[in-house]
Amino acid sequence: MRYKSDNGVPTKMASCHTARVDGYMVEGHVPPADIRRLIEERPDAIGLAVPGMPFGSPGMGAETERDAYDVFLINRDGSTTVFSHHAAA
Repeated sequence: MRYKSDNGVPTKMASCHTARVDGYMVEGHVPPADIRRLIEERPDAIGLAVPGMPFGSPGMGAETERDAYDVFLINRDGSTTVFSHHAAA
């Protein structure tokens, strides 16, 4: 947990997996398309997070039967905004 907090991931955004990708923190089961978009757009942010482990997110069951979930952009001030929404399927 310390690595996450030391790198700007708020406790409410914490999940089971943490990675650093091209200078951004990626927390939880973030879809690859969202990571590619983050790297292409290069916002001034800490990174992306999917808190918890939503069913149907990458690695958490079939995407064809997923629950709706949001991918959050973690802003430099620690606030978050919705980066993308994945509808239930």
